[in-house]
Amino acid sequence: CLFLSIIPNGHAVPALICIFVLLTLFSFLVNGLTLFGLGRSEDLSWEPRFAFLKNLILSDLIQTATLSPAVIHSLVHRRTMEFNTWCYVQYFAGTASIFSSLVTITCMALERYLYVCHAIHYLGILTQVRLWVTLSLIWVYSISVSTVNMVLLHMGTERKNDPTTRGLLCEPDMMEQHMGFPRVSAVFRKVVGSFTLLLCLLVYAFSYLRMYRDARNAVIPFNAVNNTARKTVLFYCGMLFLQLLPLLIKAASDALWEVEGTVAMTARASEGNSMMETTPSATAVVLHMSLLMMLIVPPCINPLVYGLRSAEMRQARRSLF
Repeated sequence: CLFLSIIPNGHAVPALICIFVLLTLFSFLVNGLTLFGLGRSEDLSWEPRFAFLKNLILSDLIQTATLSPAVIHSLVHRRTMEFNTWCYVQYFAGTASIFSSLVTITCMALERYLYVCHAIHYLGILTQVRLWVTLSLIWVYSISVSTVNMVLLHMGTERKNDPTTRGLLCEPDMMEQHMGFPRVSAVFRKVVGSFTLLLCLLVYAFSYLRMYRDARNAVIPFNAVNNTARKTVLFYCGMLFLQLLPLLIKAASDALWEVEGTVAMTARASEGNSMMETTPSATAVVLHMSLLMMLIVPPCINPLVYGLRSAEMRQARRSLF
């Protein structure tokens, strides 16, 4: 009954399974080939931007391996996610990988800014020691956020008599609903998530606007317009929107939970045995399915965005084949 409340049309299930399977296979293929190509190329291994790309690919692979099989399993068996140990593992690994990807993208924008606008001091600023410290801090921050969130999640009252969740994936809203809506956990997750997302947007805007301004100023004496710089900035800003779309959907969902409240995000099912069972509302279902569909998109596009735009990466892939 919970599954039917999320996907009432049974004919849509096979199509969703095909979409998730194809996106999952594509993510593993393109990330695996990119990572293998980077590993075989000694010329690229020392460059900071490709070290960040490796870290981003690692986060994407963890995200794909953790989230996609769970959704496919739920769709195949036509039931919502069971609440067990794997649900905790999925929630912890998914949270850490998403935060790691977000912070890594932020660092990659800063690295490009240093490379373009401070080229003379680039190697002096971004040394190998500082690079590895930065990569380590990315994972320390991501794992710390995930760990604190897991601890605060247990401050609620778990529904021990209910073995299933209200979704196809153990995402934050479903976990908090199953754990009795612990307020501290929800506030912590939303505040830290919003802060990290806002920081990423600000750093991205600052870095690429400065790079575009410097590129534009370089051609002003020749009365020309740097179309290449404009296209590059527009391309990366468009790709950033796709990369952050799952997080923007999650932010919209969090805002609705805060503004509308729990009552508006859940609906009452038919009464049986003098018990009223809660099911997700139409709004919650739309947000949940949108989040599931978009979570697998960034791991598919990240290697293409940061790999195919690089002449060195294109050469490494050609040599790989």
